[in-house]
Amino acid sequence: MLMQVILHTPKWVFAVFFLLLWLGAKQLLTNQVSLSRVTLMPVAMGGLSVYGMVSVFGDAVGPLLGWAAAAVVMLSLVLQRPLPATTRYDAAQRRFHVAGSAVPLALMMGIFLTKYVVGAALAMHPELRQQAAFGLVVPVLYGAFTGVFVGRAVRLWKLAIRTDAMAGQVSAA
Repeated sequence: MLMQVILHTPKWVFAVFFLLLWLGAKQLLTNQVSLSRVTLMPVAMGGLSVYGMVSVFGDAVGPLLGWAAAAVVMLSLVLQRPLPATTRYDAAQRRFHVAGSAVPLALMMGIFLTKYVVGAALAMHPELRQQAAFGLVVPVLYGAFTGVFVGRAVRLWKLAIRTDAMAGQVSAA
């Protein structure tokens, strides 16, 4: 049955998979990242997360609340963790120096695989959409992925703001 699911998957889905895999694999290496890219990645992945959830549940309030609650919880948890000690922000170039991490790859694959598995499951069993457990687990997964992505970006933005403020204080003195 798994082979049938894969054989009936549109070709563009594999292209998206490999694009996300490539983007995530690049995050495994120490990197220089622009402020705009730090912002764009959680917006794009959050958009995919919301799209995945809304494509299954529409504008139903329960799943939206589950998604939002999970996103807020994960955002809060991520914001409590410090950045890696090697993370630096260059205010002049508006770029971050970040250590390699498997987290972005895991999040991208998590969102993609959730969307893929949910789509395949619903194609075979449309009645899942009406099950309470399904209506809780799927939005919470999507929300958790989004919260982690956004939390990681907010931590970097906070570093940039602190660094810019300190640079402003030094130049004013």
